[in-house]
Amino acid sequence: MAYDFDLFVIGGGSGGTRCARIAAGHGARVGVAEERFWGGTCVNVGCVPKKLMVQAAEYGAWAEDARGFGWDMPRGHHDWPRFIAAKDREIDRLQGVYRTLLGKAGVTTFEARATFLDPHTLEIGGKRVTAANIVIATGSTPHKADIPGAELAGITDDLFYLPQRPARLAIVGGGYSAVEFASIFAGLGSEVHLIYRQPLPLRGFDHELRQALAENLLAQGLHLHRGVIPTHIALDGVCDAQRRVHLSDTTELAVDYVIMTTGRIPNVASLGLDRAGVALNAQGAVAVDAGSRTNVAHVYAIGDVTDRLNLTPVAIAEGHALADTLFGGQPREASHENVPTAVFSSPPLATVGLTEEEAIRRGPMDIYVTRFTPMRHTLTGRHGRRALIKLVVDQKSQKVLGAHMLGEDAAEIMQGIGIALRMGATKQDFDRTIGIHPTAAEEFVTMRTRTRVAAAAEAAE
Repeated sequence: MAYDFDLFVIGGGSGGTRCARIAAGHGARVGVAEERFWGGTCVNVGCVPKKLMVQAAEYGAWAEDARGFGWDMPRGHHDWPRFIAAKDREIDRLQGVYRTLLGKAGVTTFEARATFLDPHTLEIGGKRVTAANIVIATGSTPHKADIPGAELAGITDDLFYLPQRPARLAIVGGGYSAVEFASIFAGLGSEVHLIYRQPLPLRGFDHELRQALAENLLAQGLHLHRGVIPTHIALDGVCDAQRRVHLSDTTELAVDYVIMTTGRIPNVASLGLDRAGVALNAQGAVAVDAGSRTNVAHVYAIGDVTDRLNLTPVAIAEGHALADTLFGGQPREASHENVPTAVFSSPPLATVGLTEEEAIRRGPMDIYVTRFTPMRHTLTGRHGRRALIKLVVDQKSQKVLGAHMLGEDAAEIMQGIGIALRMGATKQDFDRTIGIHPTAAEEFVTMRTRTRVAAAAEAAE
């Protein structure tokens, strides 16, 4: 049977567009459908605008820090509407870049929803299209906690388009986005309440790193409501524009805005996957193998819709590997091991490899930890910017299994450390590396004294 396309990608986010461009570069006839905005979550309501917001928040603190170095620089007032307008212009530019790159690669684009009619046929804006291979790359969508008054709260996407910055903000959740937005709005001058059910934020990260972050957030004046959940949200009796958040420990918070960052779910609604016979896993994500194959031979899925490792660079790697496999004569799979990642909190943190808790399941570990005040803040006197650097080392092989950092430039530093772990570096390799002085990064290669030995039995106690 002759198909309209060799490959059709549902979703114009980072993973989908990379898959489409590489496949087209290998000579395939490729189509892409995007119903909302080119670039997906990352470019529009995720990584990119959020990093711009982080940078906006940092400038105010830097103005205050400058006084410690002899500069008479008042903090001034932050113009939220002007910043949002500048952010929107940059996002519009990036959307155009995505469209241009696809066009130059020879990819046919559709700005409409794509749904399956059968395993090889899609309906896109009233038009039927057939494809030999189909890739589902529709990402994920924010999830709201199901509590009374949830309709009075916003989702993460809403924060990028607020007409005014709320003076008092309640953030429900303790993950990436919750911590990042808490730092952003506190840095811009808002009173921020962070509400999470765990004892510490950032579940899944190294415990010691999580503790250090919580200490830093408290020192910066954020209000942390630990081990609680919101039971309901109501309009404030005094002013209907305000909200009253009721917590499980009987605390009541009066705020101007409530945001729920209570996770994301795979965006599979209305795709017609049942008509294609594509199976979902128990968590509602598209079930795939290591090669991004679904249970239907010619249908694939990449990125957050598979709920494997939900990071933009991972989706890009999966899309690239799939295109090379299908059309480039280079069969390969994207690795999900030793993937560096960062949380742009204040201060930021970054990590690669195993946490201490994960590593000790494999056997005894040598743990190296250092905490210090960055040189800059010995003059600024700014509290809440203490740095932590940690290495998790397999005691038997001396291979470094995990590296973790909380502190300024953590993400920039961890990218290089990620290469070392990917290559199987040992603690002795780190020790033999000359440090760049004076930097925070040199601590990774100057830690000589083991802090402790960690083992699973000790953790259980």
